[in-house]
Amino acid sequence: MSAVMTAGSARRVRALATAEVRLLVRNRTAMFTALALPVLTVVALSSIGFGEETDLPLGAVVVTMLTGFALLYVVYYNLVSAYVARREELVLKRLRVGELRDGEILAGTALPSIIVAGAQIVLTAAVSAVAFGLDAPPNVLLALLAVAGGVVMFVLLAAASTAFTRNVEMAQVSTLPVLFLCMGSLIFSGVVMPADSVPDRVSDIVRFIPLTPVVDLVQLGLTGQTRDGDTVGFGASWSEAAVPAAILVAWIAIGAWALRRWFRWEPRG
Repeated sequence: MSAVMTAGSARRVRALATAEVRLLVRNRTAMFTALALPVLTVVALSSIGFGEETDLPLGAVVVTMLTGFALLYVVYYNLVSAYVARREELVLKRLRVGELRDGEILAGTALPSIIVAGAQIVLTAAVSAVAFGLDAPPNVLLALLAVAGGVVMFVLLAAASTAFTRNVEMAQVSTLPVLFLCMGSLIFSGVVMPADSVPDRVSDIVRFIPLTPVVDLVQLGLTGQTRDGDTVGFGASWSEAAVPAAILVAWIAIGAWALRRWFRWEPRG
C-alpha cells in the first residue's frame, strides 16, 4: 500500500511540476532570473576581483558563489513570486480540492526551480574544473548534502515569505531583507574576502544568517578548509560540519514552523 501511495504521490507532483515548467518558460522575467542573473552576478563579481584575496581556489570560490546565488534567485525569489501568483489566482485553493496533498502542491510548484538551480550548480562545477583546475573535493557528499539542505530551507522560507507578500509585484520588495542578509553572508563568510579580515563580532553574527551554513558546508566539502583556515580531510570534515549543519537544521525547522503558522492558500478576504 505504501509503495502505491508513494508512486501516486510522485505522479501527482510530476504532473504539477510539468505544468509549472510550461508557465516558467513563458515568463521571460522569471526565465532571466532563473538562468542568467546568478551566472551574470558571479561573472561580474569575479571580474572585479572578488575572491582573489582568499585562500580558496578560484574554482571553489566560483562554485560556492554560484550555489549561493542559485539558491537565492532561482529557488527563493522565484518561488515567492510563484506561490503568491498561484495563491492570488486561486490556483492553490482549487488544487487543494483535488487529490493533491498540501505538501505535494508546494513540492510540485517548487520542483522546476529546484531542477534549474541544480543544473546551474552542476554545470558551474564542471566548467570550473576545466577552466580553473578545480581539484577533486575532499568530501563531495558533504557539499551535496549542503546544497540539498539549502534547497529545503529556501523552499520553506519562500513559502513563509508569502505571508507578507500581497501580490507578485510586492515580491520584489518583500524578498529584499533575506536577499540582502544572505549577500552579506557571501561577502563576510570567507568566500569573497579573507575570513581573518572580518571582525570576530561580525563573523559570529554572519554565521547565523540562513545562507552561511550552506556556504560553510559547500566550502568545507569542496576544499576541506574550515572557518579557522585549517585544512582537513574526509573524516575530519564531518566533525567540522557539526556546527553549520546544526544551524542549517535549525533554519529548516524555523521555516517549517513559519510555513505552518502563516502560509495562506487563498487571498485575504
